[in-house]
Amino acid sequence: MQVAYYPGCTIKVSAQHHERAALAVLRALNIELCELPEWNCCGVLHSLTDDNLIRHMAPIRMFARLEEQGAHEMTTLCDMCFNTLAQANTWAKERPERIRAINSTSGGELDYDGRAQILHLLQLLRDRVGLAAIKARVRRPLRGLTIYPYYGCKLLRPSEVAMDDPETPRVLHDLMLALGATVAEGPLQTQCCGSYHVVDREQLVTNRVAATTDEARERGAEALVLSCPLCHYNFDSFQGSNHAALPIFYYTQLMGIAFGLEPEELGLDAHRVALLPVLLEHELVPEGVQVN
Repeated sequence: MQVAYYPGCTIKVSAQHHERAALAVLRALNIELCELPEWNCCGVLHSLTDDNLIRHMAPIRMFARLEEQGAHEMTTLCDMCFNTLAQANTWAKERPERIRAINSTSGGELDYDGRAQILHLLQLLRDRVGLAAIKARVRRPLRGLTIYPYYGCKLLRPSEVAMDDPETPRVLHDLMLALGATVAEGPLQTQCCGSYHVVDREQLVTNRVAATTDEARERGAEALVLSCPLCHYNFDSFQGSNHAALPIFYYTQLMGIAFGLEPEELGLDAHRVALLPVLLEHELVPEGVQVN
């Protein structure tokens, strides 16, 4: 399977380990991500201004680029990119005259017809690959490891672009079960981590991270699993010092461990909170493994 791939800025800068693990896992599943040759920033946030066409040009341009490659579907690893692209595409499709206006404003650069679709990689794994195929690829089940899935905002809200049930999501839960892990859950798994408030309201982020990690521990979790690079930054950086910090895994990294891939392929060293101790405790990586 070949899939068009939109990486976005964060994946190429601060979440390279997520991409590294994703590429390794997808190779194991015989899937090739074909990175779009000309991609730009998605715009980071969906514009709330209905008539600001220029603000929507960045995400719409990516759908036009996709169609130039002869494709109508692409995937991304970044929750923020997924949300921004999906909302902009929905906004444009609801009133086709918006697409025509953006195309005309581009000076002939764009010719988007509104048929394209953006999939988060979790959707691709769930809906195209299937959990049965993922489970069949497991070589080192995550037995004994209790994981708390954290979803945050951008996969689930607004409901018009949600890739799972906004109130009771299952995709990370089901994926962890397919990998052999035990799942611990709680109501805070869909709470916002504080997002970009880390810039000017660090205490808000610290409080939210502490509440969620405390809930995870109370329910027996030894680690968190998530998909969003911004959530990962906040959870990996702002856990309180009054107790041992929980390791924060990308789902791609846990898939790689369960698939029996080499730890060096999975970017396990690019975290503030060390991942190896909990993996060694459950004999999920060999003793003395080096990941640098």
